[in-house]
Formats: sequence, structure tokens, C-alpha cells
Amino acid sequence: MPPKRIMLIRHAEKPAGRVRGIDADGRADAEALTVRGWQRAGALVRLFAPRNGRSAARRLAVPDVLFAAGVGPKSPSRRPLQTITPLARALGKRIEQRHRKGQESALVAAIMRRKGAVLVAWEHTLVPTIANAILGDHTTVPQRWPDHRFDVVWVLKRTGKRWTFRQVPQKLLAGDTDEPIEPVKPAR
Repeated sequence: MPPKRIMLIRHAEKPAGRVRGIDADGRADAEALTVRGWQRAGALVRLFAPRNGRSAARRLAVPDVLFAAGVGPKSPSRRPLQTITPLARALGKRIEQRHRKGQESALVAAIMRRKGAVLVAWEHTLVPTIANAILGDHTTVPQRWPDHRFDVVWVLKRTGKRWTFRQVPQKLLAGDTDEPIEPVKPAR
């Protein structure tokens, strides 16, 4: 039986322009989160694992299983793993990272073998691919995750054999918005 709820997030803020990535020890690392990204990673703990046991957002759940994109030769970014490492520590859970970017079909198969609530941290351009595979269509979710958006959770909830889709704003850091990611309108 597949999980009841799957929550998809993109990794937290990444290097861009003059903003550099840093590893957990503060050393420069182009494949790591920025300072703001590390702040978001810490704030995600209270979003997904609040002290009172109830999620700060009604449609979210404390995850039973955590997945992040694995690191490898063609997938060097550590940002998805870094984004949910503080949450994993707070929950005392291990992060599944066997699958890398480009292995989304295998990731979805692994997700569907899990129970409860699942949280996936992945590279933003591939989050729609993951959602499409779970939902079985290419029309329910926006097919492009904007480069500048780090502040939303996509929630897929199963009731019986049906899935529903919602976007939940994180509202964790200054500048976060409660606006959903809109589908890209086709060019005329």
C-alpha cells in the first residue's frame, strides 16, 4: 500500500551570482547551500516536526520517511541532503539517498513502497517529474518550478485510490510568499 501523504520540496537556497555556497563547517562549496539555505534548512525542522507534535500547516505531516537526491559523479549537489539533515536529526531518522537526479522513476517506485508520510527533497526542475509519475498525469501540477522559489511544499494526499494535490506555503523566512507556483502559460 502506498503512502498516505507525499510532500515534495526543492532543496533550499543555492549559490547564485556573488552569493556563495558553504558547507556545514563554513568552508566555500559550490555544491552546498548558501547561508540563507542553511537558515531555511533549520526552519524546516519546526515546519515538519513542531514541538507540540502537530504540523504548523494543516496539510503537512511529520514525515515517517525522508528521501533526498543522492550525490554522485553526475549529481554532485549536496543541497537536497543538506536541506533535510537538520530535520532528520530532530526526528532521529535516516535519509534515504540511494537515488540520484535522473533516477526519478526508481525514486517513485521506492516512495510507493513506503507507508505513512513521506518527504522528498530534490532538484527543482525534476520535482514536477516526480509528482507526474505519482499522480499518473502531466496536468495536475505546474510543469515548471521557478528558479527563484524555495518557499513552497507540494503535497500529494491519497484517499482510497485517488490523489489530490495542494501547494502549502512555508512562510519561514523574510520574503517567502503565500502565492502558489502557477502553471506556465504557453506562448502564443
